[in-house]
Amino acid sequence: MRLRTLNDADHLPALDKRFALERPGEGLGSLDHPPRILLLYGSLRPRSFSRLATEEAARLLQFFGAETRIFDPSDLPFPDQVHGDDHPAIHELREHAMWSEGMVWCSPERHGQITGLMKAQIDNLPLDMGGMRPTQGRTLAVMQVSGGSQSFNAVNTLRLLGRWMRMITIPNQSSVAKAYQEFDDDGRMKPSAYYDRIVDVMEELVRFTILTRPHAAQLVERYSERKSEGRAIDPRSDLSSIAIAPQERSA
Repeated sequence: MRLRTLNDADHLPALDKRFALERPGEGLGSLDHPPRILLLYGSLRPRSFSRLATEEAARLLQFFGAETRIFDPSDLPFPDQVHGDDHPAIHELREHAMWSEGMVWCSPERHGQITGLMKAQIDNLPLDMGGMRPTQGRTLAVMQVSGGSQSFNAVNTLRLLGRWMRMITIPNQSSVAKAYQEFDDDGRMKPSAYYDRIVDVMEELVRFTILTRPHAAQLVERYSERKSEGRAIDPRSDLSSIAIAPQERSA
């Protein structure tokens, strides 16, 4: 499995649990199973700050009651590099995407943009895959890390890509400036306003995932897709038509 092992998953030294809701989605929808969140990061450096930030996000998501998977893209080919996309890493990435109900995308900002590795992961996720849609209707949280002052170029691009992939991108986002100052020698994020923002973002992601998951298919149902697939509307089951149809008066 191309999944990263999350060390010290229950150890949250920068989180003040006096102010943390363990189940932020309580009351917003069914909690019969944990929200399933896939996390992607955009750097292969041995000390990758986008990976470290992603791992902090995963720990927080688990604290909030979610199930997480962090994809390891170290052997992922570029799009169209392998004929027919027939590569184990591509297959696995798509399987994890189908498993997920929401995602976190975290990229370094490089030359004012997301990295090629981040884009390659997204480009290896098709909009349609044999009638299945690996991204459509899923929630999305976007994050970035920067080596210099705070910027929002990468998260803005990730938002654009999330919209293009027909995902429900949550309002909040995280941008960590001078990331090399924000992690200790063990790779754990220090207490800071940047860390608090990641807590906010993951809390919000859990809420939106629980709130929208019963309606995800309906929220992205499209006329153009029904038309291209030849799926005519059945008037007997079209609740919108039934609701506004003239009601027969009883005699």
